[in-house]
Amino acid sequence: MIQETRRHILEILKDHSELTVDEIVDILHERVEKKVTAATVRHHLDVLKENGMVETPEVRRRDTPGRPQYVFVLTEKAGDYFPSNYAGLAEGLLSQIKAHLPGQQFNVILEGTAREMAAKANIPEDLPFETRLDLVIEHLTEQGYQARWQPAEDGFLLETSNCPYEKVVQSHDDLCMVDMYLISTLLGIVPRRLGRRAEGDASCSYFIPMVEELAD
Repeated sequence: MIQETRRHILEILKDHSELTVDEIVDILHERVEKKVTAATVRHHLDVLKENGMVETPEVRRRDTPGRPQYVFVLTEKAGDYFPSNYAGLAEGLLSQIKAHLPGQQFNVILEGTAREMAAKANIPEDLPFETRLDLVIEHLTEQGYQARWQPAEDGFLLETSNCPYEKVVQSHDDLCMVDMYLISTLLGIVPRRLGRRAEGDASCSYFIPMVEELAD
């Protein structure tokens, strides 16, 4: 759990976009009963900056002469601290899409979504297969899948131990097809699904058949 004063500072910066240390101190005094010094606020800002939640301070432009004023703003990472309802929105959108489109058109949307996700990985197609597989694992892990691979008879075993949209899959298990399309597009090979977390398995697992370049 985040320390109380740092929590207040995050909330204050969220409300005001950018503030100096003195401005944060003034607002803190209105929020909490105990007095907080500028030195204390600077310490907490340093900790938040080290944790990637506050940007390096920048000089605020002034219209009048005077000492430069340094302002602090939240990073994109800090947004993860605040409540969100992406799962609720995604679930509602999927329900409406499925209600108004035939099943085949819904699958086309899932496949197109996977293609867009794969394009963002920007993995070259002319790499040795295992090198490409390493990059695919790295990309999937960056996207929250906690992926890994290991050699298997006549191919490879790819496993993901976390589902980034697990809450949505609970009511829309056909969303798992996005992962199949995504892995197929990233590797250029259609895998065979071996296990699914949605069905109680420890991980989502896929068998990837040996490609010709490695079989020769």
